[in-house]
Amino acid sequence: MEVQRATALSVAEGLGDKVSFQVADAIKQPFADGQFDLVWPMESSVHVHDKRKFVSELVRVASPGGTIIIVSFFHRNLDSSKESLQTSEKEHVDKIGELSFSKWCSAAVLIKLLQSHSVEDIKTADWTPHVALFATALVQSSSRPRVGPKTAKGANLTPLLVEGYEMGLIKYAIITCRKPQQN
Repeated sequence: MEVQRATALSVAEGLGDKVSFQVADAIKQPFADGQFDLVWPMESSVHVHDKRKFVSELVRVASPGGTIIIVSFFHRNLDSSKESLQTSEKEHVDKIGELSFSKWCSAAVLIKLLQSHSVEDIKTADWTPHVALFATALVQSSSRPRVGPKTAKGANLTPLLVEGYEMGLIKYAIITCRKPQQN
């Protein structure tokens, strides 16, 4: 359904011959090696259980010198002395995961996986304060009577996200890097 909507919107904006949309498996992408100058999974990493394969596929389909941008929800990075979240934090993240069918990690986990592929210029930024404001507005709007089933599910999930933001547990971050040029 999203592919049809995206296609219709791109045609309406005069971009129909310049862009295309398709659904694909993030850990087994149907694209050739090095096909894209820009690889941009938007809020996808949280839904992929095999993060190693996910990152490997991103790097594989990026062209030499291509940019990879990962934007997603994460749980907070662990302190260097910790191996896992505190029990209460893990329980909170697991509740979110159950509602969203997702497997959460920290941005640091994806950065480490990107480093294992020798990508260059890795940068990250925490966008949590901006997204937390949107999540709060979503909670308020989802209580209106015209809510459909998808919004209602989000209404159950969003308070957990907001609480996680307030705890400093849930983060929304961007990670950018570049695939090295071939020698």
